[in-house]
This record gives sequence, structure tokens and C-alpha cells, in this order.
Amino acid sequence: MKSVKHWINGALTDGGGRTAEIFNPATGEVSGHVALASAADVDAAVAAAAAAFPAWRDASLVKRAQVLFRFRELMDAHRDELAALISAEHGKVHADALGEVARGLEVVEFACGIPHLLKGGFSEGVSSRVDSYSMRQPLGVVAGITPFNFPAMVPMWMFPVAIACGNAFVLKPSERDPSASLLMARLWQEAGLPDGVFSVVQGDKVAVDRLLEHPDVAAVSFVGSTPIARYVYETGAAHGKRVQALGGAKNHMLVLPDADLDLVADAAVSAGFGSAGERCMAISVVLAVDPVGDELVRKIVERVERLVVGPGDDPRSEMGPLVTQAHRDKVASYLDLGVEEGAKLVVDGRETAVLGGRGSGFWLGPTVLDHVPVGSRTHTEEIFGPVLSVVRVSSYEEGLRVINEGVYGNGTAIFTNDGGAARRFQHEVEVGMVGINVPIPVPMAFYSFGGWKSSLFGDTHVHGSEGVHFYTRGKVVTSRWLDPSHGGVNLGFPTNG
Repeated sequence: MKSVKHWINGALTDGGGRTAEIFNPATGEVSGHVALASAADVDAAVAAAAAAFPAWRDASLVKRAQVLFRFRELMDAHRDELAALISAEHGKVHADALGEVARGLEVVEFACGIPHLLKGGFSEGVSSRVDSYSMRQPLGVVAGITPFNFPAMVPMWMFPVAIACGNAFVLKPSERDPSASLLMARLWQEAGLPDGVFSVVQGDKVAVDRLLEHPDVAAVSFVGSTPIARYVYETGAAHGKRVQALGGAKNHMLVLPDADLDLVADAAVSAGFGSAGERCMAISVVLAVDPVGDELVRKIVERVERLVVGPGDDPRSEMGPLVTQAHRDKVASYLDLGVEEGAKLVVDGRETAVLGGRGSGFWLGPTVLDHVPVGSRTHTEEIFGPVLSVVRVSSYEEGLRVINEGVYGNGTAIFTNDGGAARRFQHEVEVGMVGINVPIPVPMAFYSFGGWKSSLFGDTHVHGSEGVHFYTRGKVVTSRWLDPSHGGVNLGFPTNG
């Protein structure tokens, strides 16, 4: 049985002694134990990061980029191993896990361009023999607190940019699927990253609170549920930290009558049930504009009934189990609730056949609820599982109003062949990430990821140019130099050290 430890100052450590169980979601069996950090463990990681920061900050941009390039190559070479760890602890199928690693690697590739990304501005002659120029410098020790649903991708939204900018990074991954973090730590070391620049503290709320309170942590990035995102933002800000806290979502897909319904049905199934619906960019609500609802639901059901549900390590599986028994039961409770609220249960995931049998695994198959009432709990609450709700609306205007009245504003999509309607939607919808005939509009790494309203606390989104700005702070220099005739000329050829 495996034992997952902390990674502090370039080495594994057991820490304070508390542990938690790690489960295989496909079998329900305990597969190992993970150390849970004490405040002292967090202090040790932060101290190592603070000690490593000055030298890493002073490393040239080219040196940092070289380490990033080596890390990228090592991650690519170990992507199958990383995906296997994710499948074993999260439950998602291998193809989903590989896709997660690939999307995370895009951020690493973006961060490899750090010499260009940290260019400042320069204004010559702002006054007599006076020039002004700007630069961006790292913050120091920064931390990332990441969720269970993407144990590789979400950390890679954060630490490649933070480290490339010259910071030292402390990662607190989810204790439910912690092993991926240690593989990435070992690959950082192999890539030549100095010890202490990247550390991992496994843990629960004890570790989170210490990171939020620690006086040497300058900034915290977080992805998780909205209540915890609000807590992280308020607690971190109260302790003087820069915070970006990404919260929950309830993403709607608006389907206009002119849309290609086969394309829509394919998109709804993949966006609703990929990774067992455990993702903040999942489409959980389809807004079907009359009169397409009946035909669209029929097409969705046809596709759902062909989905193969099974263990993540079985290549035949298209959807795996949920991450824990408690989470599976919470998601399943919405099926009866939806019926009580007036919805029609068209596909019941509790009855889905599972490859090899259900055993004691945390299984819930793809579920479809039709005629879900607007404003019901099933419609408005983040379920975070394989439950697709279909809401009927009479017009584009009604569908837009339903989306904009929601408390979340993470992602949304419109399916239509009308360019004018699509352009109007992207302008009017109050959501941070918009797809046009694209169901999961996760931006490429050179743009930034994040929502509006209760889906984001703080002013800065992750990765892309906003990520660079989050992990750096600006400085402006105004300088005056005497004419060269007064001396001080150096004709030595500049070198990159």
C-alpha cells in the first residue's frame, strides 16, 4: 500500500504524523495513505522556498526558460505515467487523464517564453536627458491550493508561470488524489530546478489556513467550490496577500432552433459527462429554445445509452466513477430531488451497467433530467457530477435572461448557425468564457482562464498575460545620466549570465 508524502526542499518527508486514506474510486478500496501537513510542515516548506527565492529570482531569464524547457520534455515523456496516477486516484478514464496532462503542458509551453513575456516598456527623453522604463519583478513565495478534479492540469495553470517569473512555489494539492504532485516535483528536480523553488505540502484545512496566514507567503492561487473560494479570498486578503480564487459554476448551453442538433447532442454529451461531470467547465444545463427540445433530448438519450462506463484503466471505458462515495451519494441525491421539483428523469444513471460490475466502486452513470424548472435547486446548484439538466425556453431572450440571472458566470456556449445571434450573445451574456458552437470554451494557455460573478474572487484570471501579472509586480524607473563626455563609458560586449 503506497504512502504519499510531502516534498520539501528537494526531498520527501513524512511530516507531522496525521494521515488520510486514498481510495481507488473504481473499486472503493483503500489504495494508500497520504500525509496531512501540520502548521510546522507548512512553515518548513515556506522557509525552504524563502531561502531558495533570492538565487532563483536572480537567475537570468534564459536560465529559467532552459529549466522550463527541460521540465516540459520530461513531463511529455512521463505523460502516460502521470495519467495512470490520475486514473487510479481520481477515477477518470485514461484518455481524459491524458487530455488533462496535455492541456497543462500548454501552460508550461507558454511559460517557456518568459523572456518575451517579462519585457517592460521604455520611454526616452521624458525630460531633459531623463528616461523612464518599467519592469516586472517576482513576488517571492507564492502558493497554489488545487482541487481533486484536475490534479495535474490545475496546478500547471499556476506553477509554470509563477516559477518562470522568478517566484518560489508551494503547492497544496487535494488529499484525495495527491500522487501526481510528487511525480511533477521529481521531474522539476530532474529538470534542474533548484531545491526549495517547488515544494508540495499534502494536507487539509490545517495546511490551507497556515498558507493563508503565513507572513512569508505573498500570493495564493485557488481553484475549488465557491464557498471555499470566498473563504480563501477573504482570509488571504485579510492577511495582506494577493489572491486569485476561482470558484464554482453552473454552465449553460443555449441551443437556438437553427442549430445542427446532431452537433449539439454530441457536444452536450461530451461536455456534460466527460470526466464524470467533475469539472467546472462542464455543461450542466442545456437551454433548448422551442421547438427543438423533444428532438434534441431524443438525440442526447441515444448517445448516452451508447456510452461505456467502467474503470479508468480499461481502454474500453468512456466514463469512470466519481471520486468518493460521499460525493457520489450527494450527486445521486439530485435525481430524486429533480423529480420532486417537477423534472422528468429520462436517463437514470443509478441503473447504468458498469464494465466488470459495480462492486464497491463509486459509480453513477450519465443522467438526463428533462423539463427542469427554472430556478429549481437542480437547475441552480452546482451538482459537479454526470447530471445533465434540460430546461425549455421560448426564445433567445428568455434563455439569455436565465443565464444572466444565475449567480455563477464561469463558462457558457451558444449553438446556432446565425452569426448575428452568436455575435449578440457574446456581447450580452454575463459570463467570463464563451463558446460559439464550442461546448467547453477553455482558453488556450496564452489567454487567461476565469469567470465572472461568484465564479471568481479577486481581479486576476489564471495563466496567460493575467497570470504573468498576478505573479509579478510592476516597478517604474526614472533615470538621468550625464553626457558620455563626463566619463563612464563601457565598451565591453554585454553577455547573458
